[in-house]
Amino acid sequence: MKLFQPRTCAKFLQVFLARNAHSGSHRPIPLPPRLSTLESVQETASAREWISQFRALDIPKAAVQLSFSRSSGPGGQNVNKVNTKATLRCPIDEDWIPLWAKPELKRSPYYVSSSQAIQIVSTVHRSQSQNIDECLSKLHALLIEASSSAIKNEPSEAQKKRVEDLMRAASAKRRAEKSHRSSIKTGRKRPPD
Repeated sequence: MKLFQPRTCAKFLQVFLARNAHSGSHRPIPLPPRLSTLESVQETASAREWISQFRALDIPKAAVQLSFSRSSGPGGQNVNKVNTKATLRCPIDEDWIPLWAKPELKRSPYYVSSSQAIQIVSTVHRSQSQNIDECLSKLHALLIEASSSAIKNEPSEAQKKRVEDLMRAASAKRRAEKSHRSSIKTGRKRPPD
């Protein structure tokens, strides 16, 4: 029996997702770097690179679990006859979801702790396909926001210099105020008898 190596499985997943992509995008979802936290500059740079690649792609339908039901509320007889409500479920332990984004995803209102998945529902449109696209775009935006929130931006040299100058000026101002108050208090003292 031949076992699959991790790289082979990852490549298979990318090919599978590429073939089953929606809305004309046939590029696979890039697998994120296996980083649980972003501590070094190199880790942050690789996370930014993954986010920029992911931002340009759509999430394929095959990468998530979709279910459909009848919508509630106003809408005439179409509401009672057609399953237009789309419910998307995506387990957060999928390979294409970054490890560093998982704590932020768990704080999301879309997170369901009993199934450890993201659940997004759309009933905005009268069409099932439009509701599917709405759910997928919400998931895409949520993943970009969650993965970007862990990235700390380093200040530029100009910003660092400006902060140092402001701290130096504040310290000088504080010292000047203290010496001024000290001279006022000294002037109040009586001369010794």
